[in-house]
This record gives sequence, structure tokens and C-alpha cells, in this order.
Amino acid sequence: MNETVYANATLVLADAVRHGHIVVRDGVIAEIGEGSAPRTALDMGGDYLLPGFVELHTDAVEGHLYPRPRVTWNAFAAVMAYDAQIATAGVTTVFDSLRVWPDKRAVGMDGDAPLLAATLRQAGEAGVLRAEHHIHLRCEVAADGVVEEAQALIESADVRLISLMDHTPGQRQFLTVEQFRSYYKKKSGMSDAEMDVIVADRLDAHARLARPNRARLVELARAQGIVLASHDDASAAHIEDAIADGIAIAEFPTTDAAADGSHKAGIRVLMGAPNIVRGGSHTGNVAAQTLARRGVLDILSSDYVPGSLLLAAFDLPNRVEGISLPDAVRMVSANPADAADLTDRGRLAEGLRADIVRVTTAGPAPAVREVWRAGVRIA
Repeated sequence: MNETVYANATLVLADAVRHGHIVVRDGVIAEIGEGSAPRTALDMGGDYLLPGFVELHTDAVEGHLYPRPRVTWNAFAAVMAYDAQIATAGVTTVFDSLRVWPDKRAVGMDGDAPLLAATLRQAGEAGVLRAEHHIHLRCEVAADGVVEEAQALIESADVRLISLMDHTPGQRQFLTVEQFRSYYKKKSGMSDAEMDVIVADRLDAHARLARPNRARLVELARAQGIVLASHDDASAAHIEDAIADGIAIAEFPTTDAAADGSHKAGIRVLMGAPNIVRGGSHTGNVAAQTLARRGVLDILSSDYVPGSLLLAAFDLPNRVEGISLPDAVRMVSANPADAADLTDRGRLAEGLRADIVRVTTAGPAPAVREVWRAGVRIA
């Protein structure tokens, strides 16, 4: 039997914050107690112990593969750097968000899901990954070949989540063509002439492909038991589609009405933790803290800044009256775990996996000191 006791800790439990200790045996939380602990315990010095974070949507791995426009890094090295970044941010379970957007003309937009999925599997088989990794396919419904590529990835990788995206100019996140052009021109480094071609292609593809591809992707996910998410819902019609398709998670709704409709329908609302940290959306859409005030925010995702989960969890109670630290921590641990059907983690509770994050607030912002996954230190 392998046993470790973490004592003199501030424990963030599902519904309370208490001073006490945790006993971990063979990778599982065996006991949570208050008061004194055995003298052989590890002294946490009063630091917070939180459940390991469960990250459902992060684009960070693609950022490591493409560190600059038109620059591709060594894939294995990119995955290892990404995994280290994720683990040191307190994430013990991560759904690697890979774009399935087949269009090699759209440099910096299409991603490289097959390469990254294969490399993540290779790293996992080599036993060198710190966090537990699963695959989240971000499928662009208005893309030719998206269903076939998703099918191939499902057959070769551990796909647990599929989100249905539509980044067509004039749709969802980009309500005008100019918004689309401005965002992707900066991101991809394309010229105006190149963007003209992309915009025309996107509008044509949406008319031909969006509806049939969405239906086929929903059917594929249902057949494989894969959790479905919608992306950038903006209207009542989007919510109706989500309900009909059995969507479980609404990623980044862009309007108050869409968030309210999703929550009312029992669809968990996911927003970006950077939105909390910054005090608003970087694209001008609805603020996450506004949704939190109305009680319709369920899950926080780090999106493009892995370290934002910790900052948001400690910042949200200061920004929104009525939200406690346990409430905010559930948004980065228990709630995403539940949404992804992971019932063995996400809380500091007896019988669950010992995914634990040690956090200090000695500095101007909370900082991760140590991270354990199933009782093994990974950071």
C-alpha cells in the first residue's frame, strides 16, 4: 500500500473551505479530515489544495505546433512543451482541442489534427505525458471533407468530445464579413486578395455543406457515444438546433439570450476563463461574469491561456456576489468532469482519484506549487 498524507492545508471541497488533511492511498483519496494529522504527513503550510482541473477546450497545443505564422515546430517537442504547460497550470485531465477544418490554403486556420492526434498518442504510449489527455475534435461544419476526417480520427484516437463549429462570415461569432476578415487576417498574415478568396469560398461552402455535414457529425457522435458541444450559439434558432441534436455543452455562446436558452434547456454553458480575467470578451461578445451573475455559467475553459483557469477560479468570487470559491472551483473541475462523463474525478472527495493542485496566494496572484495526478506528482 502506498500512502501519503497532506496536512495543514486549506481544502477547497465541493461546497466548503476547511482547514485539514487528505490521506491518499494507491492513487485514491482515502480520507479527508480536520484537525491534526500523523507526524509523517507532508506539511502544506496552509496552502490551498484544490481538485485537479479538467480542461475541455484549449487551443494551446496548436500554438506550440505553429509558434509563428507559417512556422511549424517539431510535433513531438511541441506536444511535450504543451503537456508541461498544461500540467503546471493545474490541469490533470485535458481534452486537446484539434481543429478539423480541411483547407490547406487557409494557413493558420486549418490546424493539423491528424499529426497532433498521432503525436499525442505516441507520447502517451511512451509514458512521457504528465496530464491525462483525450481528444476534442472541433469540426467546422461548412468544410468539405470534415466528416471523413473526423471519422478517421475517431478510429485512430481517443476522441471523447466533438464540437460543431461554423466560422462562416456572417454566422455566429462573426456576424459581419468584416469581422471575419479583420480577425483572420491578423491571425494568419494573409493579404487582402487571399482573404477575398477565403471569404468567397466560405460563403459558398456554407450554403452547400453546413446542414448536411452537421447532421452527419451528430449521427457519427451518437453512434460512438461521443459527447457533443455546440459552438458560438447566438440565437434562439441555434438553441433549437442544439436541443434537437442532443448537445450537452454550449461553448462560448455569444449573446445573453443564447446562454439563457442553453441553460434553461439543461445544456451546460462553457465560457473562457480569459474572459473572466480580462473582464470581458476579446471579440466583443457577452462577458462571462455577466452570465455568472445571472446563474447561467457552468464551466470555465482556459481557451488560449492555460494559466487562466486558476486566476479565474480565485478572481470570480471577487467579481460576482454570491459566488464562493468552491462554486468557482467547481467550474474548472467537477462541472467539466460531469459534462464529459468522468465520474471518478473533479472533486476532493473520498473514493475519487487523487488529482490535487497545491496553490499559494502569497504573491499578487494565486500560483501553483505542486500538482498530483492519481497521487503521482506531475508538476
